[in-house]
Amino acid sequence: MNVRKKSLTKKVLAVSLAVPLLMTGYQGNAFATNSQGGHNLVQGNGIQLEYLDRGLVAASTSEGIFISWRLLANEVTGYSDSGLTGVNFNVYRDGEKIAMVEDSTNFLDVDGNDSSTYYVAAVDNGKEIDQSSTTTPWDHTYYDLKLKKPSDGVTPSGEEYSYTANDMSVGDVDGDGKYEFFVKWDPTNSKDVSQKGYTGKTYIDCYTFDGTLLYRIDLGVNIRSGAHYTQFLVYDFDGDGKSELMFKTAPGTKMIKFDKNGDISSEKFITMPKEDKLDGYSHQDDYRMSSEDYYDHVVDMFMDWHKHEEVVNGNWPETLEESFGIEKKYKYPLSQDDAESLADYFIDEYAPSRSSRNNLRDFEGFIVKGPEYLTVFNGETGDELETIRYKYGREDDGLMWGDYAMSRIEPGNRVDRFLAGVAYLDGEKPYAVFSRGYYTRATMVTYSWDGEHIKENWAVDSGWTPMSNPFNDGPHGRLGTDKEFGSLTTQGAHSLSTADVDNDGKQEIIYGSSTIDHDGTLLYSSSDVMPPESATPGATAGLGHGDALHVADINPDRSGLEIFMVHEGGAYAPYGYALRDANTGKVIYGGYTGKDTGRGMIGDVDPEHKGLETWAVGLWSADGEKINNSVPGTNMNIKWSADMTTQIVNGSIEQTPTIQDWTKGTILTATDTRTNNYTKGNPSLVADIFGDWREELLVRTADSNSIRIYLSSDVTDRKLYSLMHDPQYRTGIAWQNVGYNQPSYTSYYFGSDTDWGNVPVPTYWTPGVFNVVQDLLATYSKNGELNSPLNKKLEKSLKQAEHHAEKGSNKKSISFMEKFMNQINQNNKKTTISDKAKVNLTNHAEQIIKMLETK
Repeated sequence: MNVRKKSLTKKVLAVSLAVPLLMTGYQGNAFATNSQGGHNLVQGNGIQLEYLDRGLVAASTSEGIFISWRLLANEVTGYSDSGLTGVNFNVYRDGEKIAMVEDSTNFLDVDGNDSSTYYVAAVDNGKEIDQSSTTTPWDHTYYDLKLKKPSDGVTPSGEEYSYTANDMSVGDVDGDGKYEFFVKWDPTNSKDVSQKGYTGKTYIDCYTFDGTLLYRIDLGVNIRSGAHYTQFLVYDFDGDGKSELMFKTAPGTKMIKFDKNGDISSEKFITMPKEDKLDGYSHQDDYRMSSEDYYDHVVDMFMDWHKHEEVVNGNWPETLEESFGIEKKYKYPLSQDDAESLADYFIDEYAPSRSSRNNLRDFEGFIVKGPEYLTVFNGETGDELETIRYKYGREDDGLMWGDYAMSRIEPGNRVDRFLAGVAYLDGEKPYAVFSRGYYTRATMVTYSWDGEHIKENWAVDSGWTPMSNPFNDGPHGRLGTDKEFGSLTTQGAHSLSTADVDNDGKQEIIYGSSTIDHDGTLLYSSSDVMPPESATPGATAGLGHGDALHVADINPDRSGLEIFMVHEGGAYAPYGYALRDANTGKVIYGGYTGKDTGRGMIGDVDPEHKGLETWAVGLWSADGEKINNSVPGTNMNIKWSADMTTQIVNGSIEQTPTIQDWTKGTILTATDTRTNNYTKGNPSLVADIFGDWREELLVRTADSNSIRIYLSSDVTDRKLYSLMHDPQYRTGIAWQNVGYNQPSYTSYYFGSDTDWGNVPVPTYWTPGVFNVVQDLLATYSKNGELNSPLNKKLEKSLKQAEHHAEKGSNKKSISFMEKFMNQINQNNKKTTISDKAKVNLTNHAEQIIKMLETK
């Protein structure tokens, strides 16, 4: 959302309408199902965000025990010069209060030791209203999440491969306010779409924090492995308090479950559509092409040349000879022999004459045929919930997508470029976004998930880019055939972003150099005049494709968000890098480079200059002043420092990752770990997954037996709610694994000079509220903190309150929740209910009443 000046009164009003609960330390789930199998959802006002616990962690340092925890957005009541204000926190060690913390959500206990036990209690107006679960310190300022590596494999061509942990995501799959960890496994022979050869299979695992593998999804042989193929989304799409998992699947995709010993207990394939079964498709199909298969594929394509729609319509040459620029000698329709003769000429003579890299005799490992699906999985169990056909389909092997048109002939390249994301398109609930293509034809579909069915929301299609000859043309930079969306072609990036760029409370999809409005209409497609030194001076051209995209409030002196992007169009693009207004798409500043500018980043690396700096070719201030010819790294940035400046994660391939500060140098060396995605040097994840507002660094160990989670242990006096309670940041974490991984940014200006009066406090609600309290009752009853007959009375009152809330009778529901609170507070016997249980249950009941009052 765009940041606007707000009065404290307005901010407090927003908080008073918020719906989330404060989470205490309990185990259990926060999900309700009715007798028909659907979800009993009690929804509040505002945007749906996650229910988070206190996120308390502790770590041993050379100076003592560092403790860190979350401030939740609904606990904010105002701001000061150094942060937000609201509840304060009492810190307890071994049951004794050791500190009151008002200006932050971290503390250094110089007297603590490795065996100390900690918890924190939220304090409102001098009264403790919530007590967290307890924690003991990590041995280091990092934690190793143990993994179960998939077995090695061998390709059909005899190549051996093993596995490394790759991209990650997080989501709360059981509703307990704690994140589970999703790990994508890539084989060591994973490929870029432009590279030929077989790959091993891709797997996606779900782990709890203690390293328990809940399940594994084997994507099967019909999904190729690499950065551009599998974009997986982890999010609570249906508002039941639990995250789902959604991604592209194919015949052969199956769910694998494990027993307590870690052995496979069951395997089950996804559900194939009935029409596909009738057509003879099965889960035993293998659509990977050998070089012989590809040759046969070309022969078949040539034999059907006369029937191709573009040939019939007169858009392409009638003969292949004309396409290749040779004398006509064959009769159409082509016979098998003539098609083979032309295939031999195309593969052995024409293709190598275009580029020495066109070795199509060895083309293998691609999947250009067979069904493609989209599947939603239960995040907690891994069970398939629904599978539908993937929209949009590939149509062909890339011929229509321009994969044969350039000097480098790359079947299966442009056709298999996928993006995905999560967006609050209506300002209330999350939608899944899936995209195919961005060099030529560009397509996008958004979906909602209601717990039972995937429903298409809207779809976008640029149409094909016209070509006069699919074997010798320049399809990039041309408008597609669709009247509204034709300008999307060649504008996409290797990732996308979701943000409210027009300040209407609903998120848009920033698709590289273009932006799709929340309702599926085209907001803009950015273009500019080509400079004199370019290939086409004076012409108007789209800003074009690029490898890096960043959407944030970069310049706090301007209204709204900005977009910084690098572009690879070289002499045919107006800019190599540009900062543009996120609402209008107009360029604020930029520079023509005449070359593929492949890397760029933003961040507050120089606090002497106001706003975030941008860098690609040189370092620039937010208002366009050049600061330095040198630049920080561009792999990934991280919010690591106590002063809210930005740091950079460096290290790629076999280099040891580091965190670098532009002025201080190396501040962390992640020994015995590695980044991912070859030269891109991406961590598995950078996200605020627990503790205070600073991001954690998640990287794989060198042997991929663990994910190492690094915690920033510098004490900060900046007080800010969890970044995961900012909608733009949270959806950014969901799409961080997509394509060329990019950082996630908040919807407001985040930097060393943040104006705290401009930090918005979202009006939001969190799902699963009644079942959270049900699980608390069960937990307290089990551990002896809540005894009969009081526990039975509370269970009955809560059940009645939930029943009436589901029927929409909020007043009756409130009356039962008030009865619930009276029953708690009328009993003063500690043998019946502990002080901790009394405080936490009362606080949760009050939050439910607030939710019901504001519905």
